[in-house]
Amino acid sequence: MKGNKKTAIAVAALALAAALMLGLWYFTRPQSQAGEKTIVVQVVHGDQSTKDFTCQTDADTLGEVLVEEKLAQGEEGPTGLFVTVVDGEEAQDSLRQWWCVTKDGEMLNTGVSSTPIADGDHFELTMSTY
Repeated sequence: MKGNKKTAIAVAALALAAALMLGLWYFTRPQSQAGEKTIVVQVVHGDQSTKDFTCQTDADTLGEVLVEEKLAQGEEGPTGLFVTVVDGEEAQDSLRQWWCVTKDGEMLNTGVSSTPIADGDHFELTMSTY
């Protein structure tokens, strides 16, 4: 009988911890800014040439801007847009290439479809290999 009580307490404590973590994430997650914004998307091609695109948009996420501006293409998956082509350059699976998306040089913890944007943001899309 004591083992069942300890198990119930442990399960309740685990559920409470999970609920607290979910609440913390919900209230601290990045928010997009409503209204018109101007962002810069810098593309670093495979040959290391760069090109900056200044985008004015009412979109809420980076993925929306990339598609709206016809800057990127890709495949829709369960987590949103998987970018395969940027500024006309396609990542080649055979060469183990992929498009790395960063904000102010920092890796993102979100995909482009769930990355919120705000006025003045600067993103980089860099052709990378693994």
